[in-house]
Amino acid sequence: MSGAVDTGVAIRTNRVTRTFIYLFLLLFALFYLLPLAVMLINSVKPLSEITGGNMMALPDVWTFDPWREAWSSAQIGVQPTGLRPYFINSILIVVPAVAISTIMGALNGYVLTKWRFRGDTILFGMLLFSCFIPFQIVLIPMARVLGMIGLAGSVPGLILVHVVYGLGFTTLYFRNYYSAFPTELVRAAQIDGAGFFRIFYRILLPLSGPIIVVTIIWQFTNIWNDFLFGSSFAGQASQPMTVALNNLVQSSTGVKAYNVHFAGAILAALPTLIVYIVSGRFFVRGLMAGSVKG
Repeated sequence: MSGAVDTGVAIRTNRVTRTFIYLFLLLFALFYLLPLAVMLINSVKPLSEITGGNMMALPDVWTFDPWREAWSSAQIGVQPTGLRPYFINSILIVVPAVAISTIMGALNGYVLTKWRFRGDTILFGMLLFSCFIPFQIVLIPMARVLGMIGLAGSVPGLILVHVVYGLGFTTLYFRNYYSAFPTELVRAAQIDGAGFFRIFYRILLPLSGPIIVVTIIWQFTNIWNDFLFGSSFAGQASQPMTVALNNLVQSSTGVKAYNVHFAGAILAALPTLIVYIVSGRFFVRGLMAGSVKG
C-alpha cells in the first residue's frame, strides 16, 4: 500500500485558478444582489430622495416609516390594512399545505418502494406526469371542484390546491430517496411483528431528515411565492401575500410610493430568504443523499 492520503478532493487547483474562480463568483454574486441592495437602500429613504433621482445613493435621512406603512397602513385594494393580514393568510396556507404534502409524499414514496403492488409503476408514472402539468391547465377544473365542495375563495381551498399540485413532487423526492434504503430492513421488521405504520415511523422516517428538508424548502418556496393560484382561487379575505403586494402597487394613485413598495417587496420575500439562509446548505445534500446507492 502506498502512503498517500486521500483527502477526498476530486480536482486540485493552483492559487491563481482559485483566485480567478473566486473573483468570477464574487462578480456574479454582486450582480445578483444588486437589485436587493437597491430595494433595501430605497426602502429606508424618504420618497423625496427617490423622486429626486438619487436611487443608487445611500439615504441622507434614514427612516423606517415606509416599512411601518407597508406592514400596517398601506392601501391594499379599498382598505388601508397594510400587508399584515395577508402575511398571516400566507402563513395559514403555507404551514398546513407543506406539512400535509410532505407527510403524504413520504407515505407514497414508502409504499411505492417497499410495498410493491400491481400497477404501482403506472400509479407512480401518473404522479410523475402531474409534475409537468402547467398551472394554467388546472385552473378551470380546480375551480369547479372547489365550488362543488364549498371551498372556493377560502384558505382551506388554497391549502387543498397546493397539496394536490405539490403531491407529485413530494412523492418523487421521497420515492427516489427510499429506493436507496435496503429492503432487508423492512423485511426484518416485518419478521419482528412490525406493521405498515410502525415500520414507517420507526425505521424510515427517522432516517429521512435530508429529504424532508429538501421537500419543505421546495414546497415552502413554491407555495409562498405563488401568485396564480392565489389570484384565481382566493377571496378578498383569504388573499396571500403575493396577491396583496400586487394590489399594493396597483392601488397607488398619484405619486408612486416607491419606498413603501420596496419595503413591501422585501417583507414578501423575507420568509423564503430566511428559510434558505437557515437550511439552504442542506438542500443539495438532501437531493444527493438518495442518488447514489451503495
